[in-house]
Amino acid sequence: MKILITGATGLIGNELVSLLLQNGETVHYLTTNKKKIESQSNYKGFYWNPQQGTIDENCFIGVDAIIHLAGANIGKRWTPKYKQEIIESRILSSNLLFKSLKDFPHEVKQIVSASAVGIYPDDLKKLYSESEKEIDNSFLGNVVLKWEESVDKFKLLNIKVCKLRTGLVLSSKGGALMEMLKPIKYGAGAPFGSGKQMQSWIHIHDLVEMYYFAVKNSWQGVFNAVAPNPVTNKQLTEEIATVIKRPIIFPTIPKFLMRLVLGEMYIMLFTSQNVSSQKASDNGFVFKYKFIDKALNHLLTLA
Repeated sequence: MKILITGATGLIGNELVSLLLQNGETVHYLTTNKKKIESQSNYKGFYWNPQQGTIDENCFIGVDAIIHLAGANIGKRWTPKYKQEIIESRILSSNLLFKSLKDFPHEVKQIVSASAVGIYPDDLKKLYSESEKEIDNSFLGNVVLKWEESVDKFKLLNIKVCKLRTGLVLSSKGGALMEMLKPIKYGAGAPFGSGKQMQSWIHIHDLVEMYYFAVKNSWQGVFNAVAPNPVTNKQLTEEIATVIKRPIIFPTIPKFLMRLVLGEMYIMLFTSQNVSSQKASDNGFVFKYKFIDKALNHLLTLA
C-alpha cells in the first residue's frame, strides 16, 4: 500500500512511519518544513502550508489511504492565540486535504484521522462507548467536535472515514508520561485533586498498530483508541512511582495550584473519561499492553 501521512514527524507519526516501513509499505508525508523533505523510493516528503492553503498535489499520486495526525500540541499553555492555533491546525489541514482531493484525480479510498476522548463529558462513573451523543461542554470538547466534522466531509468524495479517539498516549520518547515522571522522580509526585478521575490511556505501540490495522481492515466510523483497562489518576501516579521505586509523599495536588501553574490547560489533569475499547476488540484488534503495570514497566525501562 501507499499511505499519505500528515503529522509524520510528531511523536505518534514517527513511530507510525517506522511501523509502516518495517512492513514494506510506501509512505508519502506532508510537512510544513522544506528542510524535512526526503525522497527515497519508499519514503517521500511533500511540502504543504495549511495556513496559506498551499499543497504539493503530487503527494496524492498512487495513494490508497491517508492517516491524518496533523494538529498543534494541546500540551502547551492555552493563551487565546494558541487556542486559535489548536483549532485552526486541525480544521485548516483537513479542509486543505478535502479541497485538493476534490479537484485532483486520486485513488484514495480511506482517511483515518486522529481524534480524542476529550469529546466525552467529564464523568467519574459513566463508561463511554462510541455511540455516546453528548459532547463535553469545554474548549477541548468543542475542538474535537469541529475536528471530527472537518474529517466527515471526506464521505462526500466516496472516501471511507475512520476516526480514532485517542486517550492518554504513553511513550518513553515524550508526551504526558515523561512530564508525569519528572516530579515523581524527585519525590514531589502526587495525584491531582481527588485522584479519582479516570484516565483512559494507550501504549504508543498499540496506538500505531491500531492506525495500521484500521487501514488494512478498511475501518469506518469512530473507534476509541484506548487500552481495555483504564485507571484512576491515583493508580497511574502510584504505578509510575512503584516502577521507578520512588515514594509518593504528598497526598494530592490541589486544583487551584495547577490552575496557577498551567492556566486553563489545568482542566486536562482533572477531567474524568472512562472510555471503552470494546468496539476495537470486537473488530479484531488485539492489544499488546492491556494493563498499566506492563505498559509502564516496558516504557520506563526505556526512559
